[in-house]
Amino acid sequence: MAGLKKIDATATVTWLGWVESREATLRSEPLGIVDATLEGFPGEDHGGATRPSCSRVLALYPERGTPIRNTRQLSILSTEELAEIAQTLGLEELSPDLLGASLILSGLPDFSHIPPGTRLQAPSGATITVDLENGPCNFPAKEIEETHPGHGKGFKAAAMGKRGVTAWIEREGRITVGDTLTVFLPDQPAWAGT
Repeated sequence: MAGLKKIDATATVTWLGWVESREATLRSEPLGIVDATLEGFPGEDHGGATRPSCSRVLALYPERGTPIRNTRQLSILSTEELAEIAQTLGLEELSPDLLGASLILSGLPDFSHIPPGTRLQAPSGATITVDLENGPCNFPAKEIEETHPGHGKGFKAAAMGKRGVTAWIEREGRITVGDTLTVFLPDQPAWAGT
């Protein structure tokens, strides 16, 4: 029977962030602790049980704005891939706030390609479910360009396959910078249907 299997690898929360209003700015404000709910991070602009459909799901919902389940409550990147993006852009470092990040994790190689359905569980029991790889877009490029003139244009290419994942809260609880997250992978073979 397919289910979830705990693996030996863990991830450490190195940064938490919160976006108040995407209309004002994509930049996240850093947090030390968050009490996550089933709607995401309380008051965060990406939160909510539902969201309006967007260009990512046009094949399913041709009419933009169709209410759908919000599986994009969080944007999670890895410390390692963030450093690779910065290096490609010619920067010493790239601050997570410029990308509108919710969490930055360290310790999981090739994090952007972690399987959909993976669970990341905090010591409190708070559990995050990975939705899909987060494709790079132009919104972070604008924030990067504002802070590091001349470096924003290259973001999409530099972040291809390294932009992390989107995710949602499956179980409520506290998440703190420094937490070690336990990783549970879907226990099933890769689909051979494509």
